[in-house]
Amino acid sequence: MEVLKEKVEEEEAAEREEAAERAERGEKTKRPMEVRREETTMTQEMLRDLERKLSEIEVSVPEKLLAFTKDTIDTSKLPLSYQSNTLKEEHLLQVADNFSRQYSHLCPDRVPLFLHPLNECEVPKFVSTTIRPTLMPYPELYNWDTCAQFISDFLSMVPLPDPLKPPLYLYSSTTVLKYQKGNCFDFSTLLCSMLIGAGYDAYCVNGYGSQDLCHMDLTREVCPLTMKPKESVKEEEKAPPKKYAIKPPRDLTSRFEQEQEMKRQEAIKAEEENRRKQEEARLLEQENAKTDPLHGLRVHSWVLVLSGKREVPESFFIDPFTARSYSTQDDHFLGIESLWNHKNYWVNMQDCWNCCKDLVFDLGDPVRWEYLLLGTDKPFLSLTEEEDEGMNDDDDVENLGKEDEDKSFDMPPSWVEQIEISPEAFETRCPNGKKVIQYKRAKLEKWAPYLNNNGLVCRLTTYEDLECTKTLEMKEWYQNREDMLELKHINKITGLNVDYFKPGHPQALRVHSYKSMQPEMDRVMEFYETARVDGLIKREETPKTMTEHYQGRPDFLSYRHVNFGPRMKKLALNSAESNPRPMVKITERFFRNPAKPADEDVAERVFLIAEERIQLRYHCRSDHITANKREFLRRTEVDSKGNKIIMTPDMCISFEVEPMEHTKKLLYQYEAMMKLKNEEKLSRHQAWESELEVLEILKLREEEEEAHTLTISIYDTKRNEKCKEYREAMERVLHEEHLRQVEAQLDYLAPFLAQLPPGEKLTRWQAVRLKDECLNDFKQRLIDKANLIQARFEKETQELQKKQQWYQENQVTLTPEDEDLYLSYCSQAMFRIRILEQRLSRHKELAPLKYLALEEKLYKDPRLVELLKVFV
Repeated sequence: MEVLKEKVEEEEAAEREEAAERAERGEKTKRPMEVRREETTMTQEMLRDLERKLSEIEVSVPEKLLAFTKDTIDTSKLPLSYQSNTLKEEHLLQVADNFSRQYSHLCPDRVPLFLHPLNECEVPKFVSTTIRPTLMPYPELYNWDTCAQFISDFLSMVPLPDPLKPPLYLYSSTTVLKYQKGNCFDFSTLLCSMLIGAGYDAYCVNGYGSQDLCHMDLTREVCPLTMKPKESVKEEEKAPPKKYAIKPPRDLTSRFEQEQEMKRQEAIKAEEENRRKQEEARLLEQENAKTDPLHGLRVHSWVLVLSGKREVPESFFIDPFTARSYSTQDDHFLGIESLWNHKNYWVNMQDCWNCCKDLVFDLGDPVRWEYLLLGTDKPFLSLTEEEDEGMNDDDDVENLGKEDEDKSFDMPPSWVEQIEISPEAFETRCPNGKKVIQYKRAKLEKWAPYLNNNGLVCRLTTYEDLECTKTLEMKEWYQNREDMLELKHINKITGLNVDYFKPGHPQALRVHSYKSMQPEMDRVMEFYETARVDGLIKREETPKTMTEHYQGRPDFLSYRHVNFGPRMKKLALNSAESNPRPMVKITERFFRNPAKPADEDVAERVFLIAEERIQLRYHCRSDHITANKREFLRRTEVDSKGNKIIMTPDMCISFEVEPMEHTKKLLYQYEAMMKLKNEEKLSRHQAWESELEVLEILKLREEEEEAHTLTISIYDTKRNEKCKEYREAMERVLHEEHLRQVEAQLDYLAPFLAQLPPGEKLTRWQAVRLKDECLNDFKQRLIDKANLIQARFEKETQELQKKQQWYQENQVTLTPEDEDLYLSYCSQAMFRIRILEQRLSRHKELAPLKYLALEEKLYKDPRLVELLKVFV
């Protein structure tokens, strides 16, 4: 700390010297400026010219930093624990003040401790009680990396008011989550609360960091998404040499030429490496030229995770701004003043002259870490065997039977309310749903799901230069796409586009590489072979060829290569459907079929369509060094005169390692050639179908890119329209049921009782009259309803008869559109008539039952039951 203090004094002295020199230069230049002002006379034209030049100057207004002060926080609805302290908290503040006074007396060269800043209600709260350990209900927040990434995305960084001092205010995690803003201490407190709740041994650290770390400046860091994982090279196991192996041919190339070529390649590589090192050194010099005048003085807060819990093998730091983990030896962290968790507070008593590289994080060592409260769960430093033996045993005898006074003080519970993150906020993540992070030669943009219509959630743009003006490539990640598109990789230099799909695409597409969506261009398609019936894995297409790779087929086909020739017909729009490309050559390869002997199992067959030849190569037996081959000269079955051509020996040329008698017969060769001709037709048809499938996939991809429909889970009731309609329909049914129940509970005697004088007791004859009037009124209502249904039925029937009569009269002159309208009207009319007929018949069946039910209810009514007993 003395070194830091000397740096501050040197900088203040340098600033005073610069101010004195600036004042001397001002006095010297003041008089010449006055003389020139007197000599120069401004005309009207000069004034207009000056005004025009000044108006052309554009002044850039710097953006205002995010403000997050107590004035922007609504404290009216905060609970009582935020607005006052309990007796135990007051006692803790007194203990902390006493500790701070002793620390300042013993270490006068150290800065004051960060112990009890004010909260949002301007109430002093001890920093340890601001930590609220909470286990969130989201599995993604259970591990430290995803938890830190969520906080980094969810909150917006606000710089400290004074970069050289800790903040005067430390807000609760609930307030920070509500406003989605905070400084490094707010970030660390929230992250530490969630990590402790997840079972980690985490601590908030008050220390000093580099300028990039304090300003969340990642322009000198490489984006983690651009780093390629190291590929582990697997050494191929060499097959043991056979006893009787053929010697390789003698190498006749010149060794001298090979050595010269190797030297030339090494010189080119060395030159490129030297040029790369020079460029890196130049860039490093440019970065180092921007030295930070406050290096080592900038206050920063981060999180320390100690090893032990949650199977953490080694202690490490987490920067809450960027969610990146660092080693405790990293140069970004320049010193530590203190650290704390929800149970205790420790002050660093070690020297930080070498940053944090020499610090020992044994919190049980009181020499290295001075603790505030005695009730710490960290074990004290264990003594060596020599020290243990040298201790006086008499002390144990003297202290035997004496009880130590309990001077420990338990940390009060946190005053912060339970930390809660709503599912909507967890899904939105970034403030306003978007966040942009600038890296070295890269820019990372993040969006919330469903914020963009095309499902875009992340975009990484890499640049060629440090100024980020020349784009190299773009990577776009998508979610919830109906076409299962997951990643789109666009190379701006080569123009190559690569689309990656999750399982579930209608065409089982996995990867699609292309430069143009036009058919018959260079492209590569990879498929999920288990989702396809034909077992297609990969299809490569060029303007003249098409190559397909298969796996797991019953016919053991593994490879098909088709060569196309130029089209004979030149049309404006050429396609595989209207004007297919002529096939010149088809090459097919097969896996080994264990059910057949190797001499009869075809390994490769080539259909030379233009030359009318078929070439076959069979699999090689394990005890042979060469394989059988056979070639057929495919001719037409009839000649120009219509005579049938007979199979001749010169039409089949074969090479067999062990000739067999049956293979020499013309009948065997004729049957094999006829079978191959049929298979050639099938192969040509399958190749044509593959061309059509490519066209179908390209058309489907264009439609998907235009529509970019998003899928919505059935559990997402806010976005899923079908679920919303179903829920509204259920609510409507419940409301109607409620209305029916209310209607059933209505007093059916109320209209008739209103006709009697109020407060008068009913007589027997009045009760009989009430019953009869009620029954007669209900009977009339049933009759009126039946008449209404009958009238509507007759009206619909008459209108349908009129329409049918009109159709009979104008049937000849009607257009197809008129006939369609007529048929539609008749269908709807018949539907209405059928419904009315059913309602009428149902009403006739239920009317007597309803009448008897009302009569029984009247006889059982408590107001009439005593008066109507005589008539029962």
